[in-house]
Amino acid sequence: MKNSVKLIIIVVLLVCLIGGASMLYNKFSKEYKNEAITTTNQSDSNSEASQEDYSAPDFTVLDYNGNEVKLSDYEGKPVVLNFWATWCYYCMEEMPDFNEASKKYPNVQFLMVNATDGYRETVDVAKDYVEKEKYEFDVFFDTKGEAVNAYYVSSFPSTFFIDKDGNLVTYANGMLDYESLEKGIELIVG
Repeated sequence: MKNSVKLIIIVVLLVCLIGGASMLYNKFSKEYKNEAITTTNQSDSNSEASQEDYSAPDFTVLDYNGNEVKLSDYEGKPVVLNFWATWCYYCMEEMPDFNEASKKYPNVQFLMVNATDGYRETVDVAKDYVEKEKYEFDVFFDTKGEAVNAYYVSSFPSTFFIDKDGNLVTYANGMLDYESLEKGIELIVG
C-alpha cells in the first residue's frame, strides 16, 4: 500500500513538472516568434545611452579558398553575419532565404560562417553541402573557433547585423524567416 501511494505521488509530481515546463516552453516560443530580431539597445531613443555604438568584435576566418579574411575587411559595407553548421536542421532551413536575400541586397556583405570544428563539422562537409544546394553567398570557415568565441555563439543558427561603420545593430538567435531577415537588413542599410 505504501509503495502504491509513493508511486501515485511521484507520478502526480512528474505530470505537474512536465506540464509546467510545457507551459513555459510555449510561452517563450510565442515570445520568440513575435520578436525574432533583438536590438542591441532597448533604451528609449531620447536617452543618451541609445546613442552608444556597439563595435562588432573583429575575427579572422578562412574563405572558400583557404585565405584568411577578417570582419574588418568589410568595414564600409553593411554585413549580415550568420553562424551555421550542416548538422543544424534550422541552419539548413533558413539557408535558402539567406541565398535569396544575398541576391536581392548586393550592397550587403553576407558572411555565412561555418562553425568548422574539424570533428562534427569539416570544411569538406560544409563545401559539399553548399555546392550541392548551389548557394551563391560567400561561405567562410571558422576552423579555430575565433569568430564563434568572439560573438559568444552558443546556439545555431545565430545571426548578427552590422552597419557600414562596423557597429553591431541587432542580432537573432535561432532560425530567421525571410521577413525577419529583411527586417534586420533594413536596420543596417538605413
